[in-house]
Amino acid sequence: MSFEWPWQYNFPPFFTLQPNVDTRQKQLAAWCSLALSFCRHHKVYTLDVMEAQESPVFNNKKIERKLSTEAIQVIFEELRKKGNLEWLDKNKTRCLVMWRRPEEWGKLIYHWVSKSGMVNSVFTLYELCNGEDTESEEFHGLEEWMLLRSLQALQTDGKAEIITIDDGKGVKFF
Repeated sequence: MSFEWPWQYNFPPFFTLQPNVDTRQKQLAAWCSLALSFCRHHKVYTLDVMEAQESPVFNNKKIERKLSTEAIQVIFEELRKKGNLEWLDKNKTRCLVMWRRPEEWGKLIYHWVSKSGMVNSVFTLYELCNGEDTESEEFHGLEEWMLLRSLQALQTDGKAEIITIDDGKGVKFF
């Protein structure tokens, strides 16, 4: 399934932050939506600001337009305010992208556990995200940092407990 680009992506002014406050807010909302959709489609969980400028999201080679690093920073800051991005360093050069929040992942995982009749079962983190049983699930291949946050959300709700199994981590669902 190929990625669907929004109409704005082929509109050259979209690649220049607009000075009018109302227009800029709509533009930032469109950029945030595009960035999250692209990351979701390609299962991207971490981004580097310098590399992002060369990625297809911020660099439309067809119309020869590229978003500036400063504009990318503004968009990333907007995503951070919305809870969809977390900086990995003080210089704000690398970030975690959360196109789905940990609580949402937790609900998806718990729904699968429930419908599969696996409540009161124990899984290793590897089994849960990379095992054959979850291949058709959206959370299959989820990065460990996000999986742990999702399981912590479930643990807070009393639906799971993160445990240590041998030399790794696992989870028991209730």
